[in-house]
Amino acid sequence: MTLPTLTLETARARLRRLGFYGLLAQTETLLGEPWLERVLDLEEHERARRSLKRRLDHARLGAFKPLADFDWHWPVKCERALIEELFALAFIEEAANVVLIGPNGLGKTMLLKNLAYQAVLHGHSARFTLASDMLHDLAAPDSTSALALRLRRYTRPTVLAIDEVGYLSYDARYADLLFEVVTRRYEQQRPVLLTTNKPFHEWNQVFPNAACVVTLVDRLLHRAEIVALDGKSYRLKEAQERTARKSKSRTTATRKEH
Repeated sequence: MTLPTLTLETARARLRRLGFYGLLAQTETLLGEPWLERVLDLEEHERARRSLKRRLDHARLGAFKPLADFDWHWPVKCERALIEELFALAFIEEAANVVLIGPNGLGKTMLLKNLAYQAVLHGHSARFTLASDMLHDLAAPDSTSALALRLRRYTRPTVLAIDEVGYLSYDARYADLLFEVVTRRYEQQRPVLLTTNKPFHEWNQVFPNAACVVTLVDRLLHRAEIVALDGKSYRLKEAQERTARKSKSRTTATRKEH
């Protein structure tokens, strides 16, 4: 005879967590049934699967390369130990922002998406957005109540990943909206992950004539991990390698024809 591996307390806790109150009322009677633990395992697994899918859908990460494909040796400046430490996700508990700063083409977006993905895998909610998409969404002319709903899209998730701050310039209205998002998340102790190609002292070029820029930067940096990357664009390197391969292939084909 197979002895049950569930204790009464564990069975009750799992049934209560799943909302199986009819079974919960009969826990003592059902504890010796061989199917009980199997049912609990199946239900918990299915709920975890559906929850993960739902969080991934809401995160809107799109396609991205896994961290295993990141070329640590390409950037001339890259604090690998700090980046790997971030993947332990302690910044979420600490409500610390993460800012990836550096020139284009060094993998900032790849790292940003992988951090958000790791957060989702560990049960957190997340949302990825281009800075331009978020600000245009928030600035869409509509009612105050509609703006409040849109703001919740960016303040409710545990992790908000904002990509490409600094690639475009915005007026004061957009600066105020970014400030609102950052401030609300600051007050709720929810971290912002952000990539930018501009040092903070140049953010007045991103938001010219905006009075809130200094305070915005101050809120971002008060509790923050700064990851600085430097070097030449990896995308440019790949494009040059592709061009070289194509050229070599055409040369080889021409020689065969002659």
